[in-house]
This record gives sequence, C-alpha cells and structure tokens, in this order.
Amino acid sequence: MTYITIENKRAEGANGTTFAYRDLGEGDVPLVLFQHFRGNLDHWDPMLIDTLAEKRRVIAFDNTGVGGSSGETPHTIAEMATDAVAFIEALDLEEVDLLGFSIGSFVAQDVSLARPDLVRRLVLASSAPQGAAGMHGWAPEVIEKVGCREGSLEGYLAVFYAPTATSQKAGQQSAQRIFGARSADRDMETTWQTRQAQYDAVCSWGIPNHALLERVSAIRCPVFVANGDSDPMIPPHFSYLLAGLIPQARLKIYSDAAHGFLFQRHAEFARDVDVFLAE
Repeated sequence: MTYITIENKRAEGANGTTFAYRDLGEGDVPLVLFQHFRGNLDHWDPMLIDTLAEKRRVIAFDNTGVGGSSGETPHTIAEMATDAVAFIEALDLEEVDLLGFSIGSFVAQDVSLARPDLVRRLVLASSAPQGAAGMHGWAPEVIEKVGCREGSLEGYLAVFYAPTATSQKAGQQSAQRIFGARSADRDMETTWQTRQAQYDAVCSWGIPNHALLERVSAIRCPVFVANGDSDPMIPPHFSYLLAGLIPQARLKIYSDAAHGFLFQRHAEFARDVDVFLAE
C-alpha cells in the first residue's frame, strides 16, 4: 500500500468535525502531518510520504473545513490547533510526533504549546514564530501566484521552487507526482472560504509583537527547523530566528530550494527527519 493507493478514512472529532485522513505505515509513535496553505491530502508529495512511512506510522489529515473534512475553516491559528488536537484524540493517540509545513507549522507550534504532554518531537518546515516582524501577510508577488482564486501550475512552481533550472525541473517532477499520480478517490479541493480564513490566520499570526516571540521558548521537546534557501513565502531568516528561540532546536537550510524544499529534496529531508525522530 502506498500514499497514492491508500484509501481515505474518516474520524469523528469531539469538536463536531468529521475529519478526512490517510494512515500509512506502522510504529509506536505516529508522525502526524499538518498541511500548507490551501493544501489538502493530495498536496503532499507521495514519494516523501512513502519514504517517511517505511520506518514509522504516518498520518495526514484535513483540518476542519479543509478538503474532505466537514465544517468551516476557522480564522485563527489557535482555533486550528484546537481542532487538530480533536483529530488526534479522535484516533485515541496518546503521544505523537508532528511535522508542520508552512501554515501547518504555525498550528503545530500551538499544539506543542497547548498540549506539551501530547507531542514527543516536532518538525517545523518553512516556518516562523508568532509575532515576527515581516510576517504580517505575504509579499504581493506571492499572493498573486498562490493566493488568487484560481491557482496555476506556473504560480505554484514560482513559489515552491527556486528560480534555477535544477529546482524548476525537480518542481515539475514533484508536481506530476502530486497532481497527476492519484486518479481515484482524490481529496476534495479546498474552498475559497478556506483560503480566506487561512490567510486571515496567517496575517494575525504575523502582526509584529516582540512579547509573543517568547512563547516558543516554552517548547521543551526536541525540534527540527528546516527551510529552503530561496523561500519567498517564509524567507529562511525566520527559520534562524525560530531555531534561536527554541531551547532544543536544530536547523537546516536546504540549498537551491524554496518553499517546497521538502518535496524537491524529499529523499534527503526524509532521511534527516528519520534520524531526528529516531534519536
């Protein structure tokens, strides 16, 4: 069974949401994946998921109102984190590792802060701490490419991959796996309401507030922070800032890569995550 062929499942959360998810691999402590802006179950690179699932149980899900999950997407990261905990509890999981990507990494930070007993280890991909100056909304050229009502492959490649021949070629290959490999039982596309709510949450998260930067110093579990060196959506200097604020954090910046570095460099990133989680 692979991420392309595995069936979509449903779980009923105590918050009233019927969550759509996929569950692959085996292991005592599952790795739960938190998706990027506007992404659903089918926006993970299946090659990355399959590689991660070789040595552990991996669970991807749609949070409330996203893709195949019911309800309306909330407008704050805190509410999204509460809903994510409801999903984890719906599966009766007592301890998890988290991998949060982009807006999913914001949610993962809040889950780790609200429920430190639940999170064993934390991976933050293309991330930033709450209150960091420069994160109050994305650059106009980023919104133009990935924030408009109708997205395009060209816009996706421009933001998720570096403007080099090698990165763009890898992006085209990854996009084929993401958008073309699974034909049956694909997840529902995210709605315009989800896009608006998630961007509201991103903007609120990014209001400059020096005091809020200290929140992440309370994360006591080991943390792996990672990003691409050319990310235009969440530039890598936020990763340096985040890693410096978290007591048990380590940092890696992947060269010739952008927002989608974890898809472009899927084998290397999966290996790094595996080493980190196995320690």
